[in-house]
Amino acid sequence: MNETQHKTTGAELSVVIPVSNQEAVLTKLFDRLYPVLDGLGIAYEVVFVDAGSRDRSATLLRQQYKLRPDVTQVLLLRGNAGRPAAVMAGVEVSGGDRLVTLDADPRHPPEAIPWLLAEMDRGHDYVGSFRRRYQDSRWRALVSKAMNRLRERVTRIRMTDPGCMPCAYDRAIVDAIRTADELLTPGLAYIYAANPTEIGVENTQQATGKPKYPLYESIHPNLDLMTGFSLIPLQLFSLAGIGIALVSFVLAVLLALRRLVIGPEAEGVFTLFSVLFFLVGMILFGIGLVGEYVRRLCEQSRSRPNFPVREHLHPRSGPAQPEV
Repeated sequence: MNETQHKTTGAELSVVIPVSNQEAVLTKLFDRLYPVLDGLGIAYEVVFVDAGSRDRSATLLRQQYKLRPDVTQVLLLRGNAGRPAAVMAGVEVSGGDRLVTLDADPRHPPEAIPWLLAEMDRGHDYVGSFRRRYQDSRWRALVSKAMNRLRERVTRIRMTDPGCMPCAYDRAIVDAIRTADELLTPGLAYIYAANPTEIGVENTQQATGKPKYPLYESIHPNLDLMTGFSLIPLQLFSLAGIGIALVSFVLAVLLALRRLVIGPEAEGVFTLFSVLFFLVGMILFGIGLVGEYVRRLCEQSRSRPNFPVREHLHPRSGPAQPEV
């Protein structure tokens, strides 16, 4: 991520919304979003970030910019680097004293914005959210809940739903994360916040009928938190390796004694195969775990831009530079 200066826009509130192939819901989003923001009675801006959509999403965003150019920005990225990168691209060009992230999916209602700001008025510098009811498939919901429980035990970060997009951030937290050259995520904001909280939001039915981000996008925030803020996964794997080695040694001794006393048995082949498969599974799991840590190191060390910008529609300036 390239270092950029924070842009002061005079807005009290910036709303950043990543978009990915969501032409079917954008018109409904516009119809619901702007009346909510107009009703706040404060200066605001909306930053839409199109993550390389292949449908008409970019066209609809351009049309909306022409309708409300005074309060709208549109960033068109060259590709889809993931939702956190798209959000951070919007953060880089926003200037509000407070920042709200929202998903274009109508399951995350714009009507939650006043509730988030009300909690900030009570003194909270980060306000997360969680879905009161899951509209996803039962399998997807179970996987998300299981990952949440595992992440809480590993990191002690108590967030009900780190993948839920409606969140509000104080500008001081946003600037601290930018200074650390990290991507803005609810989990990272929770770490930086002095007085975090979260609220429940109603999860309305998704208009498109299927999620625009894969299941991995639901699991990825928890993996990032576990590998970014805790060494416990590696330590547990090391302890498991030691335990398996001890058990394997004891088992080998017992099998040797059994062979001396009883003699060779064909059934012992299956026992060895079961032990072998178990060890191979643990090795593959460990390789994947180490890979997560290596991936984080590679991302932090490289200077490659996370979100190359193709076009920037902005009420106060011309097109953006090719890369942010």
